[in-house]
Formats: sequence, structure tokens, C-alpha cells
Amino acid sequence: MSTVAEQVRDDLLEAIANDKIVLPTLPEVALQVREIAADPNVNAQKLDNIISNDAALTARIIKVANSPLLRARNPIEDLKMAVMRLGIDYTANLATGLAMQQMFQATSDTVDKYMREVWAKSTEVAGISHVLCRHYTKLKPDQATLAGLVHKIGVLPILTYAEDNRRLLRDIKVLDEVIASIHPQIGRKILETWDFPEELQLVPEQHLNFDRNVAQVDYADIVMVANLQSYIGSDNPLTQMDWTPISAFQRLGLDPEVNAHEAEDLSADMEAAMALLQ
Repeated sequence: MSTVAEQVRDDLLEAIANDKIVLPTLPEVALQVREIAADPNVNAQKLDNIISNDAALTARIIKVANSPLLRARNPIEDLKMAVMRLGIDYTANLATGLAMQQMFQATSDTVDKYMREVWAKSTEVAGISHVLCRHYTKLKPDQATLAGLVHKIGVLPILTYAEDNRRLLRDIKVLDEVIASIHPQIGRKILETWDFPEELQLVPEQHLNFDRNVAQVDYADIVMVANLQSYIGSDNPLTQMDWTPISAFQRLGLDPEVNAHEAEDLSADMEAAMALLQ
């Protein structure tokens, strides 16, 4: 890492440690949804009342409920039907994830390009995570989807910092070094601040810890494998690694040599998952 990148990294980590950096906050609708979903007395109507105030979010949730991936027997025509079909927790996680797209706004062309790339990668990994979770584990696919959407959330404060410190925008190589170096640590900090479950707080850091060894499969494993799978066919350095020693594949029961996009029993679901969050 270059000296400049190290300095920027140290500045950001010090700012985080001293609570001097502004971490992103969830959009208001996501905060309201998560708060009401935590109420043991919540029902579909209460959730409907919150989400229906956001027409775009409502339309996307209905679209997801009608997705071939979820195999609804009858068409879902309104939000209340969608909530009843998906369930409270699934709807809350989905609404949280979809609302997060509002956070990916930039004031410069360079940062806008980065944010678009981060969101596109996040939605791709989220879709793959959903399918892997559903086919290979007994964990919750909606939670896996949310885990995929937040695995790079730590990039946002770095890009905000870059907008205020234009020297970073003038040296893309340094910016890339800083992002790669500290976005996992910042991501965990953000999810802690948002009071996400511990099993999701682990994801930004642990999805890149290829030596991790845990007793049973978890969401960090799912996102790790989904992230690796998302780069198949590209020249990303992760594709040059030997994936065989990565124990997350074993915990999922997935052969490291298998391309999940092309696997006969997964290809249809993968195609549906890629359209799920678009």
C-alpha cells in the first residue's frame, strides 16, 4: 500500500475510533419497518401502512412477491397480499435492503460511478446468496439477501470522505487501495450502529476471511461463496485463487469447481434471482 493510502486509511480509522466520521443512516422507511417488525404484535396491515407511503418500494416488493423464485400460486396484486405471502420478517428484510439504494447518491461523476458499481455488485451477490441459502442451508433466504446487500456498505463513508478530500478522486489507484484495506472494518461498524443482528454484523469483515473455520454454515459463508461466484468469468484476482481450501464451500456442500450460474438445478433460480432486486 502506498504512503498516501496508508495515511488516508489511518485518518479514517482514527475518525471512526473517535466518532468523528459520519456513518450513513438507514432511510427513514427502513428504520420504521425494522422498528415495527420487532413488535411481537405486528401484523400485515401495520407493515402495509408504513411501506405503502413509498410508492416505488411498494411496487418493488410486489414485484419480488410475484417473482418465479418465490413461486406464488396466484398473482400478488397489492402490498398487503405481498406481505401476507412473504411474511413479516421477509418483508422487513426486503424493504430494508431495497430502501438502501437511496443511500447510494453522489455529487461527483467519479463517486457516482463507484456507487453504481458497488450497488450493482451488492445486488448481484445478494441474489446469489438468496439462491445458495435456499438450496444448501436451513438459514433464512431473506436474511442472506440482506447480508449480500450490506457486504460492501463500508465503502460508502470512504466515498463520502473522498468527495470532501479531492486528492483521493485524483488518484484512483490510492482510492482503490483505501477501499480494499478498510471497507470491511467500516462496514461492521455501520451494521453495529444500525443494531443489525450479530450474524449480519460479521459479514463485511468475515466474507473476505478465506481462512475462517466455524462449526456450521452462516451468512458470512454464504456471502463469501456468493461473492467469489460473482467474479467467475472475470479477470478479478479472486478468480486466480485456489478455492479448494476455502472451508465455506464444504459447509455449504458446494463443490468449489461448480459455477452456480450454470448448475442444472440452480440455473433457473439464478436467473430469477438476478432480476429480483433490479
